[in-house]
Amino acid sequence: MARMKFLCDAERCIECNGCVTACKNENEVPWGVNRRRVVTLDDGVPGEKSISVACMHCTDAPCSAVCPVDCFYTTDDGVVLHDKDLCIGCGYCFYACPFGAPQYPQKEAFGVRGKMDKCTFCAGGPEEDNSEAERLKYGANRLAQGKLPLCAEMCATKALLAGDGDMLSDIYRERITKRGGRPQNWGWDAAYGNKDA
Repeated sequence: MARMKFLCDAERCIECNGCVTACKNENEVPWGVNRRRVVTLDDGVPGEKSISVACMHCTDAPCSAVCPVDCFYTTDDGVVLHDKDLCIGCGYCFYACPFGAPQYPQKEAFGVRGKMDKCTFCAGGPEEDNSEAERLKYGANRLAQGKLPLCAEMCATKALLAGDGDMLSDIYRERITKRGGRPQNWGWDAAYGNKDA
């Protein structure tokens, strides 16, 4: 069985936020919650890199390990989902996640800020596949329709990929081999010319 994963290639991400917009629109994410966000490292410094970050659907998810009510579960595809009917809004998952994936709709004390929300890899939730209840609580279930998450499908530069972890590893290995291990061999300067040259 395939283990579904995300891959974000920092050498290709152009910080367009197309993935963020696609996710918000497809899943009707509540105001103030970002299931996916673009983070820029060394912003404004030559050589800055951007990456698209969301739940990485960890093999041994720390959010699941700390949840006192066991609202997290992993599907056969390796997607880490949660049950909003069980969530008590304690916030433990928020502190355990190294990617900051769990989000809360209200900015109040834990317990009164609502049910946790996070990236579902467009796999819905525990409700019946593609039901109205599932769409209202968890967003689109594109996996049940045989599609990949919209954030990855909308990525213009293919910096963000989604799918079987083994296939993504092969794609990334091929990209690294073509780059020759030196980012200066390709990228913006190679495509558009070096301003200093």
